[in-house]
Amino acid sequence: MDTNLNRRSAIKGILAGTAALSIPSGFSALAMPKNETEIQSGILKGKINHSVARWCFNDFDLDTLCIEAKKIGITGIDLVGPKEWPTLKKYDLVSTMCNGAEINLVDGFNDIKFHETLLKNYTKMIPLVAKAGYKNLICFSGNKRDKTDEEGWNNCVIGLQKLIPLAEKHNVTLVMELLNSKINHKDYQCDKTSWGVELAKRLNSENFKLLYDIYHMQIDEGDVIRTIQENHQYIAHFHTGGVPGRNEIDETQELNYIAIMKAIAETGFKGFVGQEFIPKNADKIGSLKKAITICDI
Repeated sequence: MDTNLNRRSAIKGILAGTAALSIPSGFSALAMPKNETEIQSGILKGKINHSVARWCFNDFDLDTLCIEAKKIGITGIDLVGPKEWPTLKKYDLVSTMCNGAEINLVDGFNDIKFHETLLKNYTKMIPLVAKAGYKNLICFSGNKRDKTDEEGWNNCVIGLQKLIPLAEKHNVTLVMELLNSKINHKDYQCDKTSWGVELAKRLNSENFKLLYDIYHMQIDEGDVIRTIQENHQYIAHFHTGGVPGRNEIDETQELNYIAIMKAIAETGFKGFVGQEFIPKNADKIGSLKKAITICDI
């Protein structure tokens, strides 16, 4: 499955660790809590706030996903727009990472020619997010297209500075996602934590932060846990995903998500960790449930 195209098309449709920690042999307890019935009943430990990315479970209608998520104890759905918010509210779930204002993943704030459209979209969307009672609204740097880092930072600042006062007024956080440029999103500019952190420092607002996608950052830079520890104040949200392949975050992949979740909790992080893996197992909800058991440290 082409994860880049699938995610790109899903988002477009809504618009209208430490370095590679290996898992020791015999580490079969990776996915199982001491009391599995607690997960079955949706009773979680409370150290991590759990959400799930809508696009990864497009095989299910949203009502079904909401019902199954509630059973597990998940309290939010990532990457849904205004048309789907009423469904979430019906099940008392939160839109934990709103979208619908972006053009796409490649045409972003790092290019001035897209600013007029982006400013119009985000100026309309920010009040809608606030009115619905939500907090986070995703945004993207866009592709480099031969721009230097400095040009990208400067252009992003020019565009985003015009939106920050509105975001501050409505208590909405603009959240730029970190995506890998090695495998899935060739030429994407905000492909390193350091690039996103520098932009956050230049904007100097609590209403601009980063979406740290663990899958993407393991591919492009590794050193996941230390990077989170040193930069957690700039991170508003996390996404998971097994490396390689963005599949289940179980014993088949290279990251130790228990250790990563413990590191996140130890920073005092109060936002959400969103499951954003593409289940390859036939029991997709079972895979989601297992991912929550791993991350509910």
